Amino acid sequence: MLFGRSEWSNAFLHAADAWENNKAILGEIDSQFGDGDHGLTMVKIAKAVRQSVQDWTDQPLQEFLSDLSFSIMGVGGGAAGPLYGTVVGGMAEPLLADAQNIDAQMLKAMLVASQEAMEATSKARAGDKTMMDALIPAVAAAQEADDDIAAVLQAAADAAAGGAEATANMVAKYGRARNYGEATIGTRDAGAVSLSLFFKGLAEH
Repeated sequence: MLFGRSEWSNAFLHAADAWENNKAILGEIDSQFGDGDHGLTMVKIAKAVRQSVQDWTDQPLQEFLSDLSFSIMGVGGGAAGPLYGTVVGGMAEPLLADAQNIDAQMLKAMLVASQEAMEATSKARAGDKTMMDALIPAVAAAQEADDDIAAVLQAAADAAAGGAEATANMVAKYGRARNYGEATIGTRDAGAVSLSLFFKGLAEH
């Protein structure tokens, strides 16, 4: 099975749906130790995604992802725009300039490149109670999945969800939440949850 413009469009639209449908939950989580606007920011990012998908005609996949990355980076509302722009932009790195479709092996490479882009941007690593706690297990699980796009995306989604849940047992080390120390134990990280929703949306393509 190959994954082309139609499949990617549907995947990103499902991710946008997931963010919009969980706006209140993301905002509530973020309000515990942050400024409470993560849900609103993710809705803005969802709007940027929808616009980019609507405007996508015959662009190669690499160009589409790069353009989408810049659109997301331009979304105001704290660090979420730049971070999600990096996640999406990283996915474009392994692609040939004229690629229109990808297979499962290329998808795995795209996810690895996304993690590498994040690691080059952020000092946060696994256990720091950030979106990396969803991304790192998602990418690892994807690599272990069968060479089938649906299997890769589902493995990533399941692992990201587990990683996001696990952040409830961690002490925040980044953002405003780090000022609350051990009081943050018991609350999930909003960024990790929203990233798990991203993978959930992709898997629902």
